[in-house]
Amino acid sequence: MTENPEIAVQREVQNAVSAFFAPEDEGLRSTLAAAQEAGLPPIQISPLQGKLLQFLAVACQARKILEIGALAGYSGIWLARALPAGGRLISLEVDPAHAVVVRQSFERAGVGDKTEVRVGKALDLLPQLSGEAPFDLVFIDADKAPYARYLEWALQLTRPGSIIAADNTIKGGAGFRAPVSSADDYSAGIAEYNRLAAHHPRLFSLALPMDDDYSDGFTISVLRAS
Repeated sequence: MTENPEIAVQREVQNAVSAFFAPEDEGLRSTLAAAQEAGLPPIQISPLQGKLLQFLAVACQARKILEIGALAGYSGIWLARALPAGGRLISLEVDPAHAVVVRQSFERAGVGDKTEVRVGKALDLLPQLSGEAPFDLVFIDADKAPYARYLEWALQLTRPGSIIAADNTIKGGAGFRAPVSSADDYSAGIAEYNRLAAHHPRLFSLALPMDDDYSDGFTISVLRAS
């Protein structure tokens, strides 16, 4: 099947931008290989998304970062590399087997000393982080149904000026409309997240399409002063 010419041009431009601004090194490439070997789904963020997260972390001078959902550690490596000496990334991962892959990926990429992986359901682990708050950046990329609850916790664990970013919040427009089926927890979760992000009085937010065909991407918010 011949690729749509417009999508082909978009892909070519994104590849060129990635090559200039977000080249993958051996640490990142080995993480992708480890994920494949471990049978993890190939749903990690793109290099451009990783560089954007890194850019946001540098922009807010992040010293403490919280990641909700680790997969194989690919996004965590981008984030951890933005941290200064003494900085810390805490990554929450529900699957113990995945957590092993994440820790190994962090070590191979040279960020093991800046990172910690905590295993369990995020909604169980988040209340335990109050004593370690505030976090300067929170990245949400976990199960979609409770996305709005993750945002509520992110609000409690951050400070004015902190950045909250969430992945997969556009999904072909599903993040901006009511789900067709009441059983569609995915669409309901991201739609509720976007509603809260767009209208919360303490958030300044933007949804940003980033895929090759602009069908998915991030919602990014900055926490305002109360």
